[in-house]
Amino acid sequence: MSEVFLLWGDNIRTVMIFALFSAGLFCIIWGGDRFVDAAASIARLSGIPPFVIGATVVSVATTLPELLVSVMAAASGQPDMAAGNAVGSVTANTALILGLSALIAPAAAGREYIKKSLYLFAAIILLWAFSLTGELRIFGAVIMLILFGLYTVRSVAEAKARRLDEPAEDSGDTGGMKAALYFIIGAAAIIIGSRLLVDNGTLIAHDILNVDERVISLTMLAVGTSLPELVTAISAISKGQSSLTAGNILGANIIDTLLILPVCSLVSGGLPVDNAVLYTDLPMCLLASVIMLVPALIRGRFSRIQGGVSIALYLIYMTKISLPIVF
Repeated sequence: MSEVFLLWGDNIRTVMIFALFSAGLFCIIWGGDRFVDAAASIARLSGIPPFVIGATVVSVATTLPELLVSVMAAASGQPDMAAGNAVGSVTANTALILGLSALIAPAAAGREYIKKSLYLFAAIILLWAFSLTGELRIFGAVIMLILFGLYTVRSVAEAKARRLDEPAEDSGDTGGMKAALYFIIGAAAIIIGSRLLVDNGTLIAHDILNVDERVISLTMLAVGTSLPELVTAISAISKGQSSLTAGNILGANIIDTLLILPVCSLVSGGLPVDNAVLYTDLPMCLLASVIMLVPALIRGRFSRIQGGVSIALYLIYMTKISLPIVF
């Protein structure tokens, strides 16, 4: 009888862990959607072009889940989860979301896109180089944060230079108050959801599936925290604003690379980087970027072939790293 009660208790605990993980995911998706809408509304009031909105305000907003999840994981002594979530999110953003956008509605790749693409390539290679010792040390983290600051300053300067000639839209006090309220509520939901994801994602990895934190972070967490970008991409495509998707993804990836792991390194006094991340996940991240960015740079626009190849490659990669869960 006691064994039956123990088994029943274990089942309830398992259900609760998955329920809390799902609740965290919901909070991030719902909060991210509200947060992005508020940020984009504020940006639109200033008359900034869609690509610049995507590469600055919206990309910062949609990157908040990855930042909070990784920082909380690093602060909790879970470096594999922190690194896997950040690198996995860049891969998911590029191979899956940008690939999906190219497959459905191929967009033109303008001058701004070229500059952001080159910046992203440099950021990924720099992260890889600083991590080759098996640890992203404070020195490397500081250098990357300085580059992030330069990128931000340049993005803001470009946004000001490209301000539209027509006056900003006046939405009234009610619209401004509503945007501010959604901004605060969305941020709070993302923070709560991030905590639930990290805590219960760790329990799922260790106690239920018996896999390492890297696998969970590259699958559940990376895809989960990238959902705001996916929601933004689908919304932009449905409204015929594919350039917003490209700008958002590039900006989010640059922030993921130059901000998240360096901050985690500072929080934890140096961030250990596993060999699997160095020799499997980062190369995959770079390969996905090459597939989605280089042909577009040469041709001046995306193609559906790019999107299809990128999504297929991502599914193969996810299947490979998920084998410990399946078997």
